[in-house]
Amino acid sequence: MNSVPPTPDPLPLPAPDLQVPDLPTPDPRSWGTAADFAAMRALVAGLVVPGNASMYVMSALETSRELIRYSYYRYEFATVAVAHSLFALEHVLAERLGSDAPLGELIRKAAEEGLVTAGLAAELDHGRLLRDGLTRGARSSAALTAPMAVARVRAVFDAVSLLLGPPPTEEAERGDRLARLWEEHRRALFPDGFRGVSIEGVELILLDADTAILVEMELTEGMDSNRIAGLWACIAALDKAVPRIDEEYCAAYFARLRTLAGLAAARHIPAAT
Repeated sequence: MNSVPPTPDPLPLPAPDLQVPDLPTPDPRSWGTAADFAAMRALVAGLVVPGNASMYVMSALETSRELIRYSYYRYEFATVAVAHSLFALEHVLAERLGSDAPLGELIRKAAEEGLVTAGLAAELDHGRLLRDGLTRGARSSAALTAPMAVARVRAVFDAVSLLLGPPPTEEAERGDRLARLWEEHRRALFPDGFRGVSIEGVELILLDADTAILVEMELTEGMDSNRIAGLWACIAALDKAVPRIDEEYCAAYFARLRTLAGLAAARHIPAAT
């Protein structure tokens, strides 16, 4: 009688690699700066990037802050952080002053124009001298401890905040957008072929004129309660008409008008309590 051959044993699987990757070792020169790496976060907690900074400036400042944190593992990172933060400072100073002069001259000019205090300018110049010394090989990249680097980088953060000014308020941003859109709408031609056309019982050219008058009043002299009510009536009419416009230019024209009306009306919505 034939028998079924035995099932072969499975091939042995390779043993899993249980080797733990090497963890970074704290730099002994950073001893005493913080109890552990997690505590380094508290050291840099006061370095807050301005909310209105550009992506370039934000990246440079955030990188300098992180370099200080990671100096727990590599001591030289603290000094490098100061040099790196100056990319942000030089960029902001050049834009604010409209000059591509060397950093030292930009700092001096900012102090002369009252954009930064003399004391802050002196702190910034210490950072510049350190960077220049690193470039020439006259200063060591281990020149600063992490706390010393925080003081130098904080001067840069403070200067950038002063130079950029306070971030615009929501109301100011809305006003700027309203003014820009209004200028764009004033220059636009009324859609060809839609004069005398009504949609949902609304004559488009009259709706355009009524809404435009009220938006211009909001920008120039403000509106009383009757005009505000009229603006909301225009918004209701636009909400009925715009979705039913199937010609591309005309749809874009009245969609912009609806945005304008909404921005103007938003100024008169009572704040939530």
